[in-house]
Order: sequence, then C-alpha cells, then structure tokens
Amino acid sequence: MLLLIVLGVVVVLALVVLGALGFGLLGAAGRLTREMAALQRDVAPVAAQLHASLAAAAASRQKSPDA
Repeated sequence: MLLLIVLGVVVVLALVVLGALGFGLLGAAGRLTREMAALQRDVAPVAAQLHASLAAAAASRQKSPDA
C-alpha cells in the first residue's frame, strides 16, 4: 500500500515538473516570436534602403560604360 502512495506521489511530481517545463518552453517560444517580429520591424527600413542603393548602383553602372 505504501508503495502505491509513493508511486502516486512520484507520478504527480513528474507531471508537475513536465508541466512547468512545458509552460516555460511555450513562454519562451512566444517571447522569441515577439522578438523576431520586432527585429523584422527594425530591419525593414534598412533593408529597403539597401535595396534602393543597390538599384541606384545598378542603374548608374548601366549608364556609364566601363572603360
């Protein structure tokens, strides 16, 4: 009888630990998703400026022939 009680306590503790780990992992995934979205918002203007600079460089390269 005591063995069943000990086994039950071990199972409950294992479930609590696994639940806490799962909760932590889901929270970390949510934070990572928010951070990635913020990074994309921060980088978007720089990427647009880079694309514009590359397009201007390509246009100027086509206008002036290489000597």
